[in-house]
Amino acid sequence: MNRDQALQLVKPQLTEHRYLHTIGVMETAIKLADRYGADVKKAELAAIFHDYAKFRPKDEMKQIIVEQRMPSILLEYNSELWHAPVGAFLVEKEAGITDPVVLDAIRYHTSGRIGMTLLDKIVYLADYIEPGRHFPGVDQVRAIAEEDLDNALIQSMKNTIQFLLKKNQPVFPDTFNAYNSIVKNSGG
Repeated sequence: MNRDQALQLVKPQLTEHRYLHTIGVMETAIKLADRYGADVKKAELAAIFHDYAKFRPKDEMKQIIVEQRMPSILLEYNSELWHAPVGAFLVEKEAGITDPVVLDAIRYHTSGRIGMTLLDKIVYLADYIEPGRHFPGVDQVRAIAEEDLDNALIQSMKNTIQFLLKKNQPVFPDTFNAYNSIVKNSGG
């Protein structure tokens, strides 16, 4: 599937604002993939589809999580996490994308996971640092991403965890585990 075909499938699923975000994630993922030696076409495809299920009704997403036997722990945490694993399922079902590497990058772009692949890291980080994002700490992560992918991931996850802690919100275990895994593997 080429870029134009993918964007045609994604655009009706998103608001205009989220579509522009998706374009920013796509462009950022391409740059990161090129810089860090990942498959640029897979990075482009995963980035285009990363928010495919973002605006699906919560009831529909919940039903898919239950019916597809996704980890039930998802239902115990903020529904903002749901669109990633549900999106991977729907992208395979509705768009016919079957590459497990691309689907995993979509599946884990909000939470991370232990043993993130290069493509997982690129899509996660591209979603965090795309040019349309404006929040405290994002410029620092952008600068780190120019030099070191893992350190940029560590800082982005630190920022996310600290943000959730300040708001007295629970942190999804996969995010803590991803953070720990990257820190251990980077020698940090």
